[in-house]
Amino acid sequence: MDGVVVPIIALSIMLGALIAFVVLGSYFRKRKSEIESISSANTQKQTSSKPSQNSKKSHSKPHLSHSDKDGNKKHHPLDLNTLKGHGDSVTGVCFSSDSRSLATACGDGVVRVFKLDDASSKSFKFLRINLPAGAHPTAISFADDASSVVVATQVLYGSSLYMYCEEKPNTSADPNQRTKLPLPEIKWAHHKVHDQRNIITLVGAKATYGSADGSSVIVSCSEGTDIMLWHGKSGKLLGTVDTNQLKNNMATISPNGRFIAAAAFTADVKVWEAVYSKDGLVKEVLKAMQLKGHKSAVTCLCFSPNSEQIITASKDGSVRTWNINVRYHLDEDPKTLKVFPIPLHDATGSVLHYEHLSVSPDGRILASSHGSTIHWLDAETGKVLDTAEKAHDGDITCMVWSPTVIPVGDKQLFVLATSSVDKKVQHVLDTRYELWCPNMHGLAVCATAIEDHYHRTLLLVVHKLVTEDVDHCKLQTTFFFCVSCAHVDAGISYMYGKHTLSETTIYLAE
Repeated sequence: MDGVVVPIIALSIMLGALIAFVVLGSYFRKRKSEIESISSANTQKQTSSKPSQNSKKSHSKPHLSHSDKDGNKKHHPLDLNTLKGHGDSVTGVCFSSDSRSLATACGDGVVRVFKLDDASSKSFKFLRINLPAGAHPTAISFADDASSVVVATQVLYGSSLYMYCEEKPNTSADPNQRTKLPLPEIKWAHHKVHDQRNIITLVGAKATYGSADGSSVIVSCSEGTDIMLWHGKSGKLLGTVDTNQLKNNMATISPNGRFIAAAAFTADVKVWEAVYSKDGLVKEVLKAMQLKGHKSAVTCLCFSPNSEQIITASKDGSVRTWNINVRYHLDEDPKTLKVFPIPLHDATGSVLHYEHLSVSPDGRILASSHGSTIHWLDAETGKVLDTAEKAHDGDITCMVWSPTVIPVGDKQLFVLATSSVDKKVQHVLDTRYELWCPNMHGLAVCATAIEDHYHRTLLLVVHKLVTEDVDHCKLQTTFFFCVSCAHVDAGISYMYGKHTLSETTIYLAE
């Protein structure tokens, strides 16, 4: 029996070993095949990543820089230029009084003052001002001239104000040294202002009203309820007022330095007057009037260029224009001149509110923004002239018009500057320009060209007085349409809504 069992056991062992050998052999052949496949793929990858010099020059994939990416982005036709290089959110932007300099405050702790010799240039020279360590800039304004700026900053111990001014021009004998921009230095500084609350707006103006001496005055507005008035050159505190309205949204000063107005938590707008003494300095700041009419909080406001009107936007979905050229000291109330709805809605149809307002220097176009959307409105009717949705890649933080026309190529135009959390400052064109000249008889002649987004002339308008008798003169206006009339309907109503034309002749161009 044992003689039979032993051969069976031995045969079973041999058969098991054979099966194991076959299975292991198949496994190792499969692993070898996988390794060879991986090795082959790596070899091909290395070969493709190291092309020949000729192949590299002609077929290598280009690297997209930030400018290349921006180039692929679809811009609004009025988008003129973008000031790049900011390392963080741009919290403030302002023009100098001559519009040839533009200053920006950035969260990277740097103030940049750009020289705008031509707003359409591909690059701009700029002066770099490094703020003290830990100072986060929140707003900026020019002081007396383009060589001095006032910056509001937020630090751990509260808010500070710094006035930077360029040193005297470099008179070194070395021409290389003379070409360098003078380094700025701190002329004055104030710390722990506004009870350590954050400064949300900083606006300056030339004091030209009454006996004012023409010096710069600057208004700083905190996120609390207090507002301060400063002398731009010396840094002297000229006055403090309180809205007593829980929290401020913003505050500004009229272009002539007379009035200060604040948008706050409530529906009423308070206005103060800076009273100037005979020596030209501010003697006191007194409450002047209150604008009543909105039904909800006023989010933003701006003065008209002549300082006689205030434009306000509210959460009640309306924009109002007020006449403040009243005898308020005789209890004459400011009057509402215009009310028009905010033409902006969310996905559910609810009316949105504007966050920033800025009126053009000629008082005709009202620029407004909500989030990253910009509206250009007819300041007379509230009609939307143009819209730029997603004008920035983030919310707009500030918008301001150039006080005067500036060079844009071969033209002189007003320019709107906007800043955003997307680290960019953009210039937007105002495409209207006018040329005034006397004719051979000394009578006034005005030629106005209205252009489209691509600088094609849509409409040429010529005005002239057809008689020398001033008491019986007639204004003759001629419209020369250059393209479809539909493109200029808004322009006509926009520019001539106030005028009654005694004679109108229309010529259609071929």
